[in-house]
Amino acid sequence: MSADLLDALQGALPMLGSAVLVTVELTIAGALLAVVIAIALGLMARLHNIVLRGISRVIIEFFRGTSLVVQLFWLFFVLPIFGVEWPPMLVGILALGLNFGAYGAEVVRGSINSVPEGQWEATTALSMSPAQRMWRVIFPQAWALMIPSLTNLLIQLLKATAIVSFITLADLTHWIDKLRVGTGNTFFAYGIGLVLYFVVAYALTLVMNALEVHAKHKIGRGQSLREALSFRTRPPVDPVAASVADLDGERTH
Repeated sequence: MSADLLDALQGALPMLGSAVLVTVELTIAGALLAVVIAIALGLMARLHNIVLRGISRVIIEFFRGTSLVVQLFWLFFVLPIFGVEWPPMLVGILALGLNFGAYGAEVVRGSINSVPEGQWEATTALSMSPAQRMWRVIFPQAWALMIPSLTNLLIQLLKATAIVSFITLADLTHWIDKLRVGTGNTFFAYGIGLVLYFVVAYALTLVMNALEVHAKHKIGRGQSLREALSFRTRPPVDPVAASVADLDGERTH
């Protein structure tokens, strides 16, 4: 790397830092909104009430079937015609949350459907109400199943934040392009962009992996997060010795 490129990179660091912050804010806020929408629509899509189920299907299919760019432009350029004007950051979060929330709703619905039938029958045998059945037994198991798919959607959402430069938001892609124009070196500028997006995406993946480990441990599957981070191998359990120990314990009592 030449001295000129190093000087250009050093001069652009403050701008790149603020751009990464904007991209991360959009990603986190958009993802939180998307998860709320996904859970609400995913649960509505399983209701027996045909009206609520129909409303959820219409919303899901509409936002999955239309372009994210057009949705963004509609919120930013069309709504002001009707007197509704929001700041660019809010528009970006809404567009990302609605679009990826529609995709996530199908993940939620599919994960709930994947919970073994025996679990549903057990909740019925225990005379649980529908709400207790969902939130105490079914949803925790579905949550552990849906996290890998939600992680993929989160990474897609991160990359989709690049379109907010169309509505005057100076995000990472915007400043990477500025760096390209300033240096005249396309390989250098977009190489920096690739590295920065990868670092943010990998950090998000690690957080989601930790969330998955915790969710599985909560339902009795796998190690706790502390055990996973300790990098210690759990000693194998001898089933015969464990049975003998259980019998000894019963005799003692």
